[in-house]
Amino acid sequence: MPTRIIKIALLDMYNGMPNQGMRCIIDVINRFSPVVSFEIFDVRLKCELPEINKFDIYISTGGPGNPLLGDGQWDKKYYEFIDSLTKWNNENNIKKHVLFICHSFQMACLHFGLATVTKRNDTSFGVMTIHKTKEGLTDPLFEGLADPFYAIDSRDYQVVQPKLSVFAKKGAKIISLEKIRDNVQYERAIMAVRFTDNFVGTQFHPEADPISFVSHLRNKEAKEKIKNVKGKKKFRSMLEDLMDDDKIYRTNETLIPNFLRIAINDLMKTKKMLSN
Repeated sequence: MPTRIIKIALLDMYNGMPNQGMRCIIDVINRFSPVVSFEIFDVRLKCELPEINKFDIYISTGGPGNPLLGDGQWDKKYYEFIDSLTKWNNENNIKKHVLFICHSFQMACLHFGLATVTKRNDTSFGVMTIHKTKEGLTDPLFEGLADPFYAIDSRDYQVVQPKLSVFAKKGAKIISLEKIRDNVQYERAIMAVRFTDNFVGTQFHPEADPISFVSHLRNKEAKEKIKNVKGKKKFRSMLEDLMDDDKIYRTNETLIPNFLRIAINDLMKTKKMLSN
């Protein structure tokens, strides 16, 4: 077991809105206690960001609102922070590892110039099938997950129209796509990107567990909205998916733990090599 505590910075992008995401992420991080410790930074509400040299791993959360808009302060500072992490990794042997989730993922795709972010015709919410790309089949982030696998999706915006020349130039890879929708003529949204060896992001919510979803459904208005969008039959099917051990539970128990294990092992291996 590593003797040095690995420090995680949890970047809260929820803008003060009540959510289940933070509970879920903290639950996953605590599975790695006492190897890791974490600290929360309120990016959007308080414009808080960590000092890069004090943390090893960064998880940037989902959040509400339009990823194309900020207030000119927290978003500017956030993008500068991403650039600082990139610069650090280009100049140092010990790399910083970053996971971007949903809102953060959309902002990262925009910032790196990889794709377009557009508003969806309607909200995507519920249990979705996520398909691995050819590159995604071997990406360690998805180890232990079937193809397709299942995850909670909750978004009003989407990452589409990949700029493949920019992907090639930066060495980035699309590692998953949304389900094929034969009944509509919309292009498939990008659901996960490997930005670099150390930066990765997902459009869906890998932290979500069935408890968080059911908690959302306790809001009668939210429940009726989902029923109206999906229909009663699909709504009941979605509830069954939530209780299936090989669906949402599998993603919750696999993806962020994979990210953390990869990051921790890389950090400890590099530190050991440099100390010899």
